[in-house]
Parts: sequence; C-alpha cells; structure tokens
Amino acid sequence: MIQSLLIANRGEIACRIIRTARAMGIRTVAVYSDADANALHVRQADEAVHIGPAPARESYLLGEKIIAAAHATGAEAIHPGYGFLSENAEFAEAVIAAGLVWVGPKPDSIRAMGLKDAAKARMIAAGVPVTPGYLGEDQSPERLQAEADAIGYPVLIKAVAGGGGKGMRRVESAAEFADALASCKREAASSFGDDRVLLEKYILSPRHIEVQVFGDTHGNVVHLFERDCSLQRRHQKVIEEAPAPGMDAETRAAICAAAVRAAKAVDYVGAGTIEFIADASEGLRADRIWFMEMNTRLQVEHPVTEEITGQDLVEWQLRVASGEPLPRRQEELAIHGWAMEARLYAEDPAKGFLPSVGRLEIFRPSPDVRYETGVYQGAEITGFYDPMIAKIVVHADSRDEACEALAQACAATDVFPVKTNAPFLWRALDDEDFRAARINTGFIADKGDALLPPTEPSDDMIKQAAAALLVQEYHGHPTMLSGLDDDLLGASQPNPWRGALGFRLNAPQNCRVAVSVDGKVHVTELPANWRRAAVVAEPVADGVAVNDDGLSFLASLPRVGPTIGGAAADGALLAPMPGRISAVDVAPGAQVTKGQRLVTLEAMKMEHALTAPFDGTVAELPVAAGGQVTEGALLVRVEKAA
Repeated sequence: MIQSLLIANRGEIACRIIRTARAMGIRTVAVYSDADANALHVRQADEAVHIGPAPARESYLLGEKIIAAAHATGAEAIHPGYGFLSENAEFAEAVIAAGLVWVGPKPDSIRAMGLKDAAKARMIAAGVPVTPGYLGEDQSPERLQAEADAIGYPVLIKAVAGGGGKGMRRVESAAEFADALASCKREAASSFGDDRVLLEKYILSPRHIEVQVFGDTHGNVVHLFERDCSLQRRHQKVIEEAPAPGMDAETRAAICAAAVRAAKAVDYVGAGTIEFIADASEGLRADRIWFMEMNTRLQVEHPVTEEITGQDLVEWQLRVASGEPLPRRQEELAIHGWAMEARLYAEDPAKGFLPSVGRLEIFRPSPDVRYETGVYQGAEITGFYDPMIAKIVVHADSRDEACEALAQACAATDVFPVKTNAPFLWRALDDEDFRAARINTGFIADKGDALLPPTEPSDDMIKQAAAALLVQEYHGHPTMLSGLDDDLLGASQPNPWRGALGFRLNAPQNCRVAVSVDGKVHVTELPANWRRAAVVAEPVADGVAVNDDGLSFLASLPRVGPTIGGAAADGALLAPMPGRISAVDVAPGAQVTKGQRLVTLEAMKMEHALTAPFDGTVAELPVAAGGQVTEGALLVRVEKAA
C-alpha cells in the first residue's frame, strides 16, 4: 500500500482525498499557489509545498514543479484529483518516469479517450453506440459550416480536447454558426491549448446519463451504476443524482454493459466515467442512448455514487494504484436508496450568474448533510479558480425524500457577503417538474427567470433586519433575536419599542423603522410583540446579514452623509470581476449598435461578453486582447448616437 501521497490539486477535491488517505494511514502532501497559502487543503495536509504564483498556468499546471515537490517531500505517489493535470497523458508519463506511482489510468488510455473524435471512432469499433456528427480532420470554417448544415440544426460544437463545458456551443441556425465557432475555438485554445472541434447532432429532449466504471491492473472492470447529470447551466452540471430517474432494469443493464465495454476497449485502470446522451422524448430506452465521451478521472459528482453503493471511490483509487484488485466484484455491488448533490457556486444569479469574489465573513453550511468543501469561514474566494464553494450531498430512501432534504439544505446554507447560487438551487429543487422528474439538459434554460431568486428582500427579512438593527443600536452589542418583547430583552434592559429614536409613531404598541438593504431604503412597521419568521439576521461589520432560503442581504440603519461610490457614467462598461481580455471586437471610433459584442472577458474559466448599451460610437477603448484587468476597470466607453 502507498505510504505517502502528494495531491496535485486544490480546493474541495484535495480535502476529499486527504480525508480518505488519512483514514487509510497514508501521509499527505499538499501543493499551493500564492492565492492558496491559507487554503483549507494546505491546513489539512501533513505537509505543504509552495509551487508558484496564483494563476494556474504558473502553479497547478506546471507538472515539473509538482514532481519536484513529490521528490522533495518523499511522497511515493501523486493523485491529480480532477481538472488541472488529471487528464494530461504527458504529465502521467512524467510521473511514472520519475519513479512515482500515478493514481490514475494508463497514459495510453488517457490519450485514447482524450480526443473526442478518436474516442468515438474507437467506441464504434467496440460496438458502443455513438451520436451522429462530424469527426473529420478538415477544420476549416467552410467545411465545418457545411457539415453543420448537413447534420441539421440545432448542432453542438464541442472542443476535441474539451471537458467541463469549455469550448462547447449549441447553435440554432446556420446564421449563428460562424460566430459560435470562433468563440468556441477561442475558449478551447485558452482552456486546452487545442482549438480543434467536432460536431454533434443536438438531441432535442436530452438527458445526460453517465456510468461510473472502475478497472484494476488484474484485468477486472466493473460499473457502479449510473448517475443523472441533466440539470446543467451553460453545459456545467448543477444538480446530480443517482440512480437516474425513470431507469428500468433492462435499460440499466444495457447502458452499464456498454460502459464496461468502452472501458475494456482502452485497457482502463482506475476510476472513470462513460458519459451518454439519451433521447428521453419517449422515456429512457436502450436504443436511444449514445456515447458522448469518457472522463479518465474521478468526477466531481462521485459522492452520489458513493452514497448509493456504500463504497469510498478514493480508497478504491489508492488500492488499485497500489496494485491491489478491485475491492468488490460486480455481483457484490447494489443500489441502496437515492442520492443527490448540488454544486454551491460563488456567483450572483441576479447578475447573470457572474462569479462573486471576496472574503467569506459568514460560511455556515447546513447541518446533518454531507458537505464537500475546500473553504472555511474567513477564507477568500478569488477570481483565479473555479467558483465552486462546496458540494452539498444527501442520501435518503427515496427520490422525493432526497429532493426535499437537499432543498432544505440549500435553503439553510448561509454565506455572506459573497453571493451564491443557493437560492437558485432551492428553487430548482422545489420546482414541480423537477420533483416529478420531468427533466432534461434544457430544464434550467427552459424555466428561465422562474428559477431566479428575488432581487428584493421579503417583508419578513426586512422586519428581522429592523429588529436586529434596533437592538444593536440600543444595546451596543450583537444580538440574535427570537422576539422583541420584554421577556427577550430582560426586565433590566430598556425595551427599544419604548424609546424615542425618531423611528416610532404615536401608537405605543408598534414602531416604524427605515432600513437600508443593499443600499435601498425600505420602511417597515413592527408590533411590539412581533416574532421573527424563519429567517436569520447576524451582525457583521456594516450592519446585519439577513438570510432567507439561501438568499443573503446586508441591512443597516440609514445614515445622513455623503454617498460613497456610484454607478459608472452612461456608456461606460466596467469589468464585473478581475480577468483577462480574450477578445476585442471593435476599434476606437467604430460605430456600434445596441447589443453588439464589444469586448470578451475571460474569468473563472468562463467567457463573458460585454455588449453596447445603445447605438453610438466607441469613444474609449483602453484594453487589448490578452491584457489583465481588475474589477471595476473601464473596458470600453460608448458615446450615444445623436
């Protein structure tokens, strides 16, 4: 058995690997960048090595530094986690050549499945059904346009070397194809160093079904059943579950057998996932499920498989990498209950899900559920890496029970001042169509604004904020309120409702309070015996943070004084977050029309297009492609047409 392990990753997956390794008595070594000097995975590991500046390409993507760190600390093996170098065959070869154990598949297997076009050809030869599309070598825009026209719209453009939704675009018509192709190639080149693409027919009622497979060095390959990852936004998985709803025994047997054939076709060792697209227009059927790709690593959503099988997949990885046979035979594996996972992201649904950065002044996960996280209260969310804060995982006897448990866990998650998608997750899980398993990969897009949380606080939130603020004002100390009467405050303390701060009207039994919530003033009336609803108010530096169903606001008492800050001038487009300019589509003096794309910002591994707010002329353009910008920096200013 491996005795010491270096984790070539960060965040929640590094912490996840450390937890299992520690339980197995394996010494762990973490690596970290400048931005992660105080990260949770650094604190939890037995030893940690600094490997470079914050950008991943200068730290976590430098294989030679990671191998050097393993040698310097006496680590025997390297676990790549997922993302970064996990599916890099050259890195795997370098690890093995350095005399270290690679906790992952053979480099040749990674290569075989790493390029989607070659992988599909191999699957066809192995008798695994694949989606209709174009896998050709001719990458000219003209040929790709012609192939897309022949396949018929909508089509999906996918980066050959892609993953995680990067370099992927759905195209609805021939007129949209050229722009989508250019954007896709740009993103693919930036993320993978390879701008080649393939085309697939887009399935109109698609379900994303994937099968967990595992192989060992003794020729054994098993599956650990399927997961449904259909709830996605911009091709990024949001909520995953296992097993897949509506999957009958015959279809399960067919898809899992196909997954095992796929793994055996590339002599697979370790944890892997075979991803399928299903046409669910008539339910899940074996003859309407096609291979999409293989992920030659552990998946983000592996906890739901662990929950329904009772197996620790990281332990399996470490045992297989040590040369042991698989811990279980196929007939020893079974499904128990239902599991769901939601990805909690640092992003603001009210602002188009733009990433949110800053210090986690409050980070209070819901109790009694499984949390996989790489942060803690007081940690910093930066713009350098993926914005996922945590994975919230539940297990129950039935799908209905799992859904309810996960919805409640999302609603109870308290994060401030960083914005999260928790209220969005709660609404998705509470949706009647989701509860009835009427889902496909277009579910979130089809629901649109119905899943977005309100931008204004509820009356109950305002009342709770007013109560907490007034007690703060009167007593000069933070107080968590459960009521506002003399019994709560104590006989020796003055009742705020009997004071005279100018908030009180003539009626002796209530008071009228002005509260500023996220900069907007609200007026609410509170009775003397009012008791709070199911919301939480917690003192912070500038007032109180109020949480309701995962939605957080900052509330304070309005003060007289000068206004600080302010909106940008009309026509000034500012960077919503730190990032890199990936494209500039206009020049100074250019005439532009409302909605026209002007500049594209790449941040947190995603592209964000900034468009003209109205018809006019480009008056200022202080940025260039490839340049780095800070949050709030002027990117372009448009003067309105006369």
